[in-house]
Amino acid sequence: MKTYHLISLGCAKNTVDSEAIALLLNQMGMRAQEKASKADLLLVNTCGFINPARQESIEVLSELAQSKQKGQVLVAAGCMAQLFSDAIKEKVPAVDIVIGSQQWHTIPQQLTQFWDKHGYHAEYHLPSEVQTPRVAKQGGSAYLEISYGCRRQCAFCSIPFIKGTLRSRPPEQIFADASLLASANVKELVLIAQDTSEYGKDINPHYGIVNLIKDLIQRVPQIPWLRLLYTFPGVLNPSFIDLMKTEPRFLNYLDIPLQHADPSVLRSMQRPSDISRTKDQLLQLREAIPDITLRTTFIVGYPTEGEKEFANLLTFLEEIRFDRVGVFPFSYEDNTPSAPLGDPIPMETKLERLDILMRLQQEISLQKNQSCVGMRLPVLIEGVDHNEKVSIGRSYRDAPEIDGLVFVDGVHPVGEFVETIITEALEYDLIGSPA
Repeated sequence: MKTYHLISLGCAKNTVDSEAIALLLNQMGMRAQEKASKADLLLVNTCGFINPARQESIEVLSELAQSKQKGQVLVAAGCMAQLFSDAIKEKVPAVDIVIGSQQWHTIPQQLTQFWDKHGYHAEYHLPSEVQTPRVAKQGGSAYLEISYGCRRQCAFCSIPFIKGTLRSRPPEQIFADASLLASANVKELVLIAQDTSEYGKDINPHYGIVNLIKDLIQRVPQIPWLRLLYTFPGVLNPSFIDLMKTEPRFLNYLDIPLQHADPSVLRSMQRPSDISRTKDQLLQLREAIPDITLRTTFIVGYPTEGEKEFANLLTFLEEIRFDRVGVFPFSYEDNTPSAPLGDPIPMETKLERLDILMRLQQEISLQKNQSCVGMRLPVLIEGVDHNEKVSIGRSYRDAPEIDGLVFVDGVHPVGEFVETIITEALEYDLIGSPA
């Protein structure tokens, strides 16, 4: 029996792809191997979204190539492999197979052909039709991918070139995956896509994200939490807000990547630039759902961002006071609409602006967390420090991997909820005791 060592880089959507790849390899009769030195197949699911991610992918591939032994097969799959296969072959010649993000389902066939060509004639089951769940389970939570690709044309983004245009999954496939996760005792279902607010518009304009969530709530009543990542600014309608307000299982948490807050920069980014309308919608959300947690991301150092535009971004952040914020320096990409603008802002300036923005957000985050002291919150336990006798988990205010944590006194079962009284606040995390 052949073995594989799989490394997944990049975002949660890549994690879902990696889980599907692992399932295909298992269906072939292979098994996972934790140590790369003992595996027959070395596979890296690369990220190609921005240059630093591509550099990391090359570094990981190079490290595996340096220790690659006779008979081992090295495969580069995923986003970077989709657009930059020539660069991979040039920088890491030891890579045997390159498979793009839109062809990952061909891995069994390509592996079998490679082994046949090199004199290894093992019999493997090659499924005639790929029916892998689009999920990734992590403890009590699981990501469930509801669509692929994106049809937005944001100037800085290469995703449409890597992943293709929007392709929504049929609802019945999503329900089937959700049922599998429910049977695996998942407590939190995280719906992910490049833009969840676009779900269904390519297959049935009358069946969108609100209908999908309503049906999921009905189909998997045993899953207590349903979280949504990521929504486009300005597209939330009253039915969506009403569903979040009235359905306790649909968590009062929303990630709306705004990317900037200066109208001229947003226009250059080919993003919604009516910042007054964006402010009004955010305030309406908070008025309708007072305990909603709002998260966003910003890009600093975009080519058209001067000191005035950056100051407008700071002012916006002070006014809106998001609960959670991620900030990234602009990364120049050849194949994007913003490429003609070049990359005129030095990295030193980008990092300086990132630091200024994050120091402001750190103050806001601490104040937000301090307002939680005395609250009673259910916490989903994800880990335990037995030495310190402390359990580590998340409340509804925290999405997996990207937000803060809640430290709960005592040892509690992983994957279960603990009602917690918040006793102390840190900049990004909370401390509490069982209620």
